[in-house]
Amino acid sequence: MAINSVRARRTLALAGAAGVVAAVLSVPSPASAHGVSIMPGSRTSLCYKDLLQNGSTQMPSNPACAAAVRQSGTTPLYNWFAVLDSNAGGRGAGYVPDGKLCSAGDRSPYNFSAYNAVRTDWPKTHLTSGANIQLKYSNWAAHPGKFEVYLTKSGWSPTKALAWGDLDHLRTVTNPPQNGGVGTSEGHYYWNQQLPQRSGQHMLFVQWIRSDSQENFFSCSDVVFDGGSGEVTGLAGGERSAAEVEAIGADVENTKADPIHAAGHTEHAAAGEKLAAASNESAVAVPAVVAGLGAVVFASGVMVFNRGRRARQHG
Repeated sequence: MAINSVRARRTLALAGAAGVVAAVLSVPSPASAHGVSIMPGSRTSLCYKDLLQNGSTQMPSNPACAAAVRQSGTTPLYNWFAVLDSNAGGRGAGYVPDGKLCSAGDRSPYNFSAYNAVRTDWPKTHLTSGANIQLKYSNWAAHPGKFEVYLTKSGWSPTKALAWGDLDHLRTVTNPPQNGGVGTSEGHYYWNQQLPQRSGQHMLFVQWIRSDSQENFFSCSDVVFDGGSGEVTGLAGGERSAAEVEAIGADVENTKADPIHAAGHTEHAAAGEKLAAASNESAVAVPAVVAGLGAVVFASGVMVFNRGRRARQHG
């Protein structure tokens, strides 16, 4: 009976320690990165700017943007930077279904499904075939990672749903530099992007893959290769230069974004830095805690084993 009692105590001790280790390892890392392409502007970013110009009606003037608002409301636009999947982990083709690339596979906490709509009247950015542009990607919250840049193949038609097979991979950009304030409409990552030879309307697609989380972001930008230099058409007020489009909403605080994303400008940047620091501390602390618990498990096992041996010797 003594031996059985010792064995039971040993089993419980080891199970309890193992449970603590498992609990520590299962603590999720915080996720807060957000962003889409702002040059060329994504569907959500340009529709949001169009919405700001019609604030009194809360209805964009662009027909495609207006249809999206009628389908899913304005909440997705006030969270225009959050076309995300928290569990994508770098997966693309075969994971995000064809026809749902512009909504993160419909796995975002917001309903971006309307932004997959097959239509030719989305706001468009006008570019020159073969040109070298500065691509800008919003850093509403900044995190390390890489950007996979794609462009639709020659002959692609905007009258069909966007599929992975329609895309040519242009390049991978890892941890590019930033400009502007984190948590602001104009803050962004940037890099020089060589454009291939194309003509007519196309889609620039970018997947941002965080290296400190499973969270990924997806961005669809409608572009036209017609000799342009970043002008945008399809917004209220007619054709706008790239600088004019960038200025829309620059002085407007987005108070209608989800509170988890809208900590404000300075406050959001500080929160992001604090979160990054906490993540780094966790990365160091968790192995240390696990190592300490491992020592406890080992010591407990030795102690229980010795007690059991003594019990058997005197039994």
